[in-house]
Amino acid sequence: MKDLLESLIKRNQIYTNEGTVANYIPELDKADKNALGIFVTTIDGQEYFAGDYNYKFTIQSISKVISLMLAILDNGEEYVFSKVGMEPSGDPFNSIRKLETSSRKKPYNPMINAGAIAVASMIKGKCEQEKFSRLLNFTKLVTEDDSLDLNYKIYCGEAETGFRNAAMAYFLKGEGIIEGDVKEALNIYFKQCSIEGTAQTISKLAKFLANDGVLSNGERIISTRIAKIIKTLMVTCGMYDSSGEFAVRVGLPSKSGVGGGICTVVPGKMGIGVFGPALDKKGNSLAGVHLLEDLSNELGLNIF
Repeated sequence: MKDLLESLIKRNQIYTNEGTVANYIPELDKADKNALGIFVTTIDGQEYFAGDYNYKFTIQSISKVISLMLAILDNGEEYVFSKVGMEPSGDPFNSIRKLETSSRKKPYNPMINAGAIAVASMIKGKCEQEKFSRLLNFTKLVTEDDSLDLNYKIYCGEAETGFRNAAMAYFLKGEGIIEGDVKEALNIYFKQCSIEGTAQTISKLAKFLANDGVLSNGERIISTRIAKIIKTLMVTCGMYDSSGEFAVRVGLPSKSGVGGGICTVVPGKMGIGVFGPALDKKGNSLAGVHLLEDLSNELGLNIF
C-alpha cells in the first residue's frame, strides 16, 4: 500500500501547478501550493501514508461534518433538519442567492456555508466559549487527536473578512432559522473552520465514519443512523457543486475544505485524508481529487 500511495503522489503532483491556493481569507494563501499528501487509516488501525501527510492546515469546511454530528446529538435529527435541508444546492458553497429565492427560506443542506452557520447556532452551551469548547473537544474525540487546536491567525482572518457569511447569518435570523445570537453563531463557525490538523487528522475522522461512529477502543459515539446521515450528505453535497461529478469519478463519501483537505470514507474499510492546497474553481483540492480517483480505481473502492 505504501508503494502505491507514493507512486500515486508522484503521478498526481503535476496537478498542483494547475490549481490556485485560496486567497480570500488572510493567511490561507501562505500554504505551499506544491504540497500534496495522503494518509490512510484502516478500520483495524493500520496506517499508510505518503507525501506531505504531516503538513498542518485548517480543516475549514470539513468541520461541517463534525458540527452536524454534535448538533444532531444535542438537538435530535428532526429539529436539525427542520432548520436545514438535505438537498444539493447546485450553487457555490458561499452563495446567498437561493436563501431568498427558494420557497422554503432555509439553507439547502448543512455542507454549504449558510447551512453550517445554522448548524453552529444549534451547538449547546451557556456561552460562546463553552459551545466552541464542546465542539473542539468533540473534534478531538472523533479524530482521536488531543493535540488539535485553533489557528488564531486564520480565525481572525475569517472573522475580519466574512461579510457574506454574516449577511447569510442575519438573513437566517430574520427567517427564524437561527434562534440564538447571530454573532455567537458566526464566531463558532469561523472558529470551527480554523481548527488545524493534518491529513492524519481527517483520515481518523473518516475512519470513525467508516466504522459507523465507533472509536478504535470500541466506544460508540454516534448511532449508526447518524453516521449514515452524515455519509449520505457527504456523497450528495460534500464536494460543493461538483459533488455529482466527484461521485461518478471517485464514488466515495467525501468532504472537502478550502484549506486543501479532503476527508474520504470507505465504508466498513478505511478512512482517507488528502491534503493539497492548490484548488480547482469549485474550491476542491485539484491534485487531491485526481489522487483519490486513481486510488479508488486501483483498489476498486467505488461504493456504487
